[in-house]
Amino acid sequence: MNKLKYFVAVLISLLLVSTAIAQQYKFKALVVISQSDDHIKMMTAAKPFFEKLGQDNHFKVDYTDDSSKINDENLKNYDVFVMLQLAPFDISYSQQAALQKFAEQGKGWVGIHGAGLTGTEFLAKGTKYWQWFEDFMGGVVYSPHPAYQKGTVIVEDRKHPATKNLSAQFEISDEWYEFNKSPRPNVHVLATADESSYKQNKPMGDHPIIWTNEEYHRMIYIGIGHDPSVFTNQSYITLLRDAILWAGSK
Repeated sequence: MNKLKYFVAVLISLLLVSTAIAQQYKFKALVVISQSDDHIKMMTAAKPFFEKLGQDNHFKVDYTDDSSKINDENLKNYDVFVMLQLAPFDISYSQQAALQKFAEQGKGWVGIHGAGLTGTEFLAKGTKYWQWFEDFMGGVVYSPHPAYQKGTVIVEDRKHPATKNLSAQFEISDEWYEFNKSPRPNVHVLATADESSYKQNKPMGDHPIIWTNEEYHRMIYIGIGHDPSVFTNQSYITLLRDAILWAGSK
């Protein structure tokens, strides 16, 4: 075999390997975490969890605390954006615009716990409020949460792909985020917090804790997810797996 033939053979081999590697993934997910210390233990435990979740379920995971990765050019490489503890007010105007475009294009968005901090309570003085995100979340504003404690999640929709493998209810310890009102009129509720199972800060009555906004193709918000203990809760593991797989589906 002369050098040219050898070179061509090697090149073809590399292309085949590259194609095989690419084909083993169903989709690519970008997980962007907060740089705040508020949920540092959870976010530290989340990195190996998400990497293993991707390996076990054949999707590629890139995990970072670098919010500059939220730009049009980079987001073109991903099918799912996981907003893990990253609050909407913690990203720049241009990053907000890129994420909004990503969601409006029908890509997958999975928001976890701190991602739902809507409202102006934590907004820096002189900062423009991202109203689109509040609407994206169903038109609700976050209000102070009760103490961390064990409670019960009631699964309302057991036919949706993200919740179909969950039992009718499950227990988990969390902060049980509250909002100024129920988002139900504007969203599709998948699960609610059973307010009789823990001590509330300000009872909501109807208290959705997991929902989708059907104006967007693949959007899901999961209000629970405060600390590392969630990664030992089989119901939560199942929920995250199925939520991300649904968000990444075509």
